[in-house]
Amino acid sequence: MESVEAAGVGIGDDHPPRIMGVLNVSEESPYDPSVHDDPDEAAAYVDEELIGEGADIVDVGLESANKRFEVLSEDEELDRLDVACETVEAVSGEAVFSIETRYGAVADEALSRGFDMVNDVCGFTDPEMPDVCRDHDAAVVKMASPDDLRRPGAVEEIDWAARKSPEWADSADYADMIYEALKRNGLTEKTIVDPAFGGWSEAKTLADDRATFRRLAEFRALGRPLLVSINRKNFLGEIAGRETDERLPVSLAATALAVERGAHVLRTHDVAETRDAAAIGREFADRRSSEDGGVSVTSMEPSEFEALVADHADGAIADASPRLVRIDGLDSAQRGAVERAAWETEATAVSLGGTVALAGRRSDLRSIGSRLDGVGEALRDVLE
Repeated sequence: MESVEAAGVGIGDDHPPRIMGVLNVSEESPYDPSVHDDPDEAAAYVDEELIGEGADIVDVGLESANKRFEVLSEDEELDRLDVACETVEAVSGEAVFSIETRYGAVADEALSRGFDMVNDVCGFTDPEMPDVCRDHDAAVVKMASPDDLRRPGAVEEIDWAARKSPEWADSADYADMIYEALKRNGLTEKTIVDPAFGGWSEAKTLADDRATFRRLAEFRALGRPLLVSINRKNFLGEIAGRETDERLPVSLAATALAVERGAHVLRTHDVAETRDAAAIGREFADRRSSEDGGVSVTSMEPSEFEALVADHADGAIADASPRLVRIDGLDSAQRGAVERAAWETEATAVSLGGTVALAGRRSDLRSIGSRLDGVGEALRDVLE
């Protein structure tokens, strides 16, 4: 898992969960408390309700994501950008400022005028977006989406039979499509992935969101930090039979679970409460990682292991193995040493370039660690 730095704030396994508060400068946004079109009022809201409550990142939206509204053009977003930039200038507190947009030109202008990172709801559909973010050395959230700037999140509209194969398209479920959509158009070195929770399309169901949440840990196999936006979402409200204004408890329960399953950024309107729930999730998560001399070792869930080795080995290995880890950053000599050490025990090693996935009993993995220089200490730390 690669960590990402956004304006000096680390995001990834080696850092605490980051809280992304939300400000909207779009009058059509459905969440009234976050909507401000006056820069001074917006800055006061950010200082008091977001940064003051513990937000690490402030995500500024220029338009509503509600599919009932027409998508703004690039020029219309640029017209609204002035209010957003003036707000950033007026804020007195410290935070990472993110601009939510689908347009590379808007991202470029925002990053040139004080914003620190980008939240791309169309997942690099604008081909300029990755280069813009690289040129500014900016972190960027990439949401799973099709190649259509008007249809963010609508991954079921991708021609999967042509992109993958007819057989894949017939057997894939919604979470499979989300995973593959995140791979579409590649990833920058500072990409954070977003599996697009919420009602982005008419065809998407609440069951689709629940299935994606259950398989959340699998998205870690993409090797990038994970953002989730689940605050007061319908798929949680339906479970408890609660309307939006009554969904804070279910949101907090899901937040702790999301962090336990590997989420690194929580996008929310309830900053203080979400921060507390994320801290609980991190404290009691089984996941652990350690680094030694540029080599990192990370504990994995069975679904993560299966996704990582899908094209190289039988994922059923995970079901029969009590401990699963991935070792990243290995050179060829270290990789060979890990493979030989695994061969001498009952553990299974699957090589994937500079990464080796290990499955086996704790005692076998500890035995492997005792035989390795430059890897063993990190492996032993994860197994403690």
